[in-house]
Amino acid sequence: MAQESPKNSAAEIPVTSNGQLEDSHEHGFNRDLKCSLPVGLGLSETKITSHGFDGAKEGVEAGQFPSSSASPKSSVISPSSAAASRLAGQGCDLIIPTGGRAQQKSGPVVLADEVKNPAMEKLELVRKWSLNTYKCTRQIISEKLGRGSRTVDLELEAQIDILRDNKKKYENILRLAQTLSTQLFQMVHTQRQLGDAFADLSLKSLELHEEFGYNADTQKLLAKNGETLLGAINFFIASVTTLVNKTIEDTLLTVKQYESARIEYDAYRTDLEELNLGPRDANTLPKIEQSQQLFQVHKEKYDKMRNDVSIKLKFLEENKVKVLHNQLVLFHNAIAAYFAGNQKQLEQTLKQFHIKLKTPGADAPSWLEEQ
Repeated sequence: MAQESPKNSAAEIPVTSNGQLEDSHEHGFNRDLKCSLPVGLGLSETKITSHGFDGAKEGVEAGQFPSSSASPKSSVISPSSAAASRLAGQGCDLIIPTGGRAQQKSGPVVLADEVKNPAMEKLELVRKWSLNTYKCTRQIISEKLGRGSRTVDLELEAQIDILRDNKKKYENILRLAQTLSTQLFQMVHTQRQLGDAFADLSLKSLELHEEFGYNADTQKLLAKNGETLLGAINFFIASVTTLVNKTIEDTLLTVKQYESARIEYDAYRTDLEELNLGPRDANTLPKIEQSQQLFQVHKEKYDKMRNDVSIKLKFLEENKVKVLHNQLVLFHNAIAAYFAGNQKQLEQTLKQFHIKLKTPGADAPSWLEEQ
């Protein structure tokens, strides 16, 4: 034949007596092997095997080419150890341009950063939390034992103490107002029942018709005025409850965050002071620098929380004065008008504060809706 088959050209590579290629023919073997592979040859047609470099069995098995007229029997070529290592490494990096699927059979397994990062981040968060908790606990114990120093803002601390004391007093007013509302409701309910009983007796006792009738009208009027006063008291209770349990409580929540930031600030300040008192060498300087950075971070957090508390206390004072002024005027006018028997003034007080009373039985469904 005019052109030798790739199989014959590869089979004529000389080998030594121990089955290894001569070093002078290594480059020629690689060149002849690359030339012998046709374009578009898939991995299924060429297989590179390596069973170890102990000389027992290693080689390149070349399958039959589709265009070759040679026999299907494959030839086994035993190259040197260096050439087999290079070929095995190249076999893992082959790229199939015709869309064939390459399978990597060997090579080290490397974990991606995405797999390791979440676990490392959680571990780092736990470490930081443990260290921060330890420092803050040590600072709290030192303060209670009188050994550690604490940062105190005298003006802000005084405002916080006044706020907490006022909250306790407002809660006491709420309890008393709720007791008054409960007792007034029971009295109104009794007056209404008493008025119904007088009205029934005025119809059945002809000789005492007028006397029973007067008392029935009086008790019904008192019950009506009592319901009006009860509406004003309940409105006062609802407004003060919102002020105490929402507005003041929200400010106290910010105060708790401020106190936590203050403890952290003092803990890292104490830690930095202890490091500065110690020796300065190559081992301690990085620790001092890191402690200085952490101290600066917590100092900024402490300053921010102190500013937030000051602003909230200012707005709370303005809101508290406005709300309590209106509610105290309502409570006073309603109580005075009720016990003075001034029904018009009592109703005018409720209209002034836009209080709508619920008509008894208004929420009950009609007999048509019940069917």
